[in-house]
Amino acid sequence: MSANPIPPLHLYSVPSEVPAAGQAGPPKRERPRTSWTADQLMAAEFPEPKWAVPGILAEGVSLLAGPPKVGKSWLSLGLGLSVAAGGHAFDSVPVQGGPVLYLALEDTPRRLQTRMGKLLGGRPAPAGLTLVTECPPFPQGGTEAIAQWLERNPDARMVVIDVFAKMRGQAPQGVSAYDADYVSVGYAKRLADHYGIAVVLVHHVRKAGADDFLAEVSGTNGIAGAADATLVLKRGRGQADGVLHVTGRDVNEAEYALQFQEASGAWKLLEGPASDHTIGDTRAAILRYVRSHPGARPKDIAEALPETDADTIRRTCSRMAGDGQLTKDAGSRYYADTETRTRPAQVMSQLSERPATPPDLQEGAGQSEPQLSGLSGPTDVEGTRK
Repeated sequence: MSANPIPPLHLYSVPSEVPAAGQAGPPKRERPRTSWTADQLMAAEFPEPKWAVPGILAEGVSLLAGPPKVGKSWLSLGLGLSVAAGGHAFDSVPVQGGPVLYLALEDTPRRLQTRMGKLLGGRPAPAGLTLVTECPPFPQGGTEAIAQWLERNPDARMVVIDVFAKMRGQAPQGVSAYDADYVSVGYAKRLADHYGIAVVLVHHVRKAGADDFLAEVSGTNGIAGAADATLVLKRGRGQADGVLHVTGRDVNEAEYALQFQEASGAWKLLEGPASDHTIGDTRAAILRYVRSHPGARPKDIAEALPETDADTIRRTCSRMAGDGQLTKDAGSRYYADTETRTRPAQVMSQLSERPATPPDLQEGAGQSEPQLSGLSGPTDVEGTRK
């Protein structure tokens, strides 16, 4: 790492603090170890992954994909505010506070101000959230620009890049589409691994749906393959406005039912399995009752749900068994599907700290050091989800 002071990041035309002449800059860190014998590796002790949002966003690269106007930017900005302030993500998951860098590369300061005003609802804005509307692509200095911010914020917990397409740059000539996608995510992967933080890449999905939500991510399999986790936000049904599908190396595969709060612009995590909120009211009520009363018969359920007639209960239970939402034994007793994926019952109350171990990121040595540009002029506010 260069011994020269890191140049300031010009945000809102207010320069960041930098070490004065003669003062020591950020301490140098040792390179991470990359080889062991098998017995050494088994004897080694490693800290648990550091979570930005316990159970959902761990350190590493996470893709957050979804169709246009589904609410990805509202969701990612809300997460940035929650993590920076140390509050509750999704209105329910406690998170440890720390600096957050949010690259809002498709937004203006006026739009960001309006959205944050709705999300905060009168609460003070966290000083730990840094918002930037311009940054060079990864291959043209974006990696170094983000690394400089991370060096200056050693306690950073998350970097959000909205959107990934603005940072990936042009594909190298002579490489396959898969390799180009893999390399583009690799820039963010190096930063996430070397600094031990969560990097969220906001991305798009294909127009055509797919049975496997991973197959809906726009681009080749190289994008999801290079990422540590993939989160796909899809429009919900029933009581849910959206369902967040999650899978990854350090996160359990799960589905989370979310509700979009129009008044505040926030996404709220709904209790219980996602299936309870993406089906009709009658099925949801039956599921809740059967979970509390395993082995219930249609007659029992009808007595507990007097607003629905017994014939409807009987037919609905039979259809739910056919759809795999309930199981039925020989005595016509019904049980809930115990394999239904749901949110974890508990979240980590203490998040592990992992020391940052960045390697030499000065690939552009000898060139002028890139900076994250300031916020540009105002424009009209968009009130729709993005």
